Amino acid sequence: MENLVHHNLKALDFNPKVTNYYPNILTDEAIAFLIALHKKFNTNRIGLLSQRAELQKEFDQGAVPKFHPETEDIRKGNWVAASIPADLLDRRVEITGPVDRKMIINALNSGAKTFMADFEDSTAPTWNNIMTGQQNLKDAVSKKIKLVDTKKDKTYQLLPETAVLIVRPRGLHLHEKNLLINQEEASASLVDFGLYAFHNYKNLLKNNTAPYFYLPKLEHYLEARWWDEVFEFTEEYLGVTKGTFKATVLIETITASFQLDEIIYELRNHIVGLNCGRWDYIFSYIKKLKTHRNLIVPNRDQVTMKSPFMSAYSKLVIQKCHKRGILAIGGMAAQIPINNNPEANALAFQKVTNDKELEAKNGHDGTWVAHPALVPVALKVFNQIMPTKNQIHIKRADLVITEQDLIEKPEGTVTQEGIHKNINIAILYIASWLNGQGAAALYHLMEDAATAEISRTQLWQWLHNAVPLENGSPFTIQDYNTFSQIEMAKIEKMVGTDVFEKGKFKLAKELLDQLVLNEDFEEFLTLPAYEYI
Repeated sequence: MENLVHHNLKALDFNPKVTNYYPNILTDEAIAFLIALHKKFNTNRIGLLSQRAELQKEFDQGAVPKFHPETEDIRKGNWVAASIPADLLDRRVEITGPVDRKMIINALNSGAKTFMADFEDSTAPTWNNIMTGQQNLKDAVSKKIKLVDTKKDKTYQLLPETAVLIVRPRGLHLHEKNLLINQEEASASLVDFGLYAFHNYKNLLKNNTAPYFYLPKLEHYLEARWWDEVFEFTEEYLGVTKGTFKATVLIETITASFQLDEIIYELRNHIVGLNCGRWDYIFSYIKKLKTHRNLIVPNRDQVTMKSPFMSAYSKLVIQKCHKRGILAIGGMAAQIPINNNPEANALAFQKVTNDKELEAKNGHDGTWVAHPALVPVALKVFNQIMPTKNQIHIKRADLVITEQDLIEKPEGTVTQEGIHKNINIAILYIASWLNGQGAAALYHLMEDAATAEISRTQLWQWLHNAVPLENGSPFTIQDYNTFSQIEMAKIEKMVGTDVFEKGKFKLAKELLDQLVLNEDFEEFLTLPAYEYI
């Protein structure tokens, strides 16, 4: 096929490796919209990323996050955000997952109140995954989505009543290398957002809903302002009423928790909630403060929602959201059923119950699960504790959360077992991602990129700060190399030599070595890994 844009829209071109142009998704009209978004917003996006880098230099030199003095009036003001649409008032259980066809159907049918279709951490951004994901969502919104599994002799299709659809585009730091606009790689955020909004807004409005989005990895209120301007521009471009598009912002960076009021304020005409993206939040805490020897994070299994800095952040989200009239959604339960071990399965589900009880009693308005089997578990908890649609009426004025509370060091130890586990999980997940699977079932948990990010970032922090292990000796490069070889042997034994040789485990280890051993810290593992898919 000759490149269609050479005839019509010369500002856009494809990566030479692209062979499928997905004409049903990349129509001339949709391309024109992507070009308009790029011209209007991409330069500012790149500028915001530069500001992130400058701030990181300050953290590396000893600074810590603070409440911004220039926005004190916003924090002290009594303003509230715009009203929440009726179909988003009750979000007591949300299910999340990638944008493959079967997942979309099962998630929409799961009994959860909403489904977050995820182009980001649980989708490996191959060209095929991203474009077929858009087609799948288009089919879902138009109620035409269907999947026939001939091997199982089973047909998947939508039930009469389904979850409300929310879409998470990729973060501001990511490019879409397969689309070039004016010879620049397109913003992955704008591609994912733009194509979904453009193709679906009419059907969504006809179905008495609207384009709803989860915005990931914001680090500053100016990034929230950028998104608000994208929403307003798109509403005007498509001819819909200002404020039609709605956003929930994931609070998954340490800097964002110091700017909750400001983020809500910037998006006040479009925002309906904040979400505690807790795994990425731990990753961000380690990453931003990685050179602070007094803030070393212990084995990741020892960091829970009861760790002081995690408890403080989640409670602050509740307080700020309810003050501003929006929802505070809790964190992910990543457990998946353990089919062959009823006792272990019961223990895993009890963990979920305990976690959700803590969230509901603290005042959260809903929570996340990664598997349909957990929907009734989480629903039962919230139905018992939250008889109303939400808990916005619970203001949590009793809470006083300080700057120090938000960065308090989590107590715990760094052990050889923790190092081995981080190496193992990181290699397994990166190999899965390189094979096009962004959601990986590992050791009875549904993992996405956040777990691998925590794992490799801890390894970097422990190694480059020569953190002492339980035997008192510092963690060294020699230790890392020895342990990683042991874990590679374990993985080969677990998956079998044939699968190991055909898989991408060796490349995954090479990438992990690069991420851990390099003096310069890589902001996101998906940036270097993206070159291989």
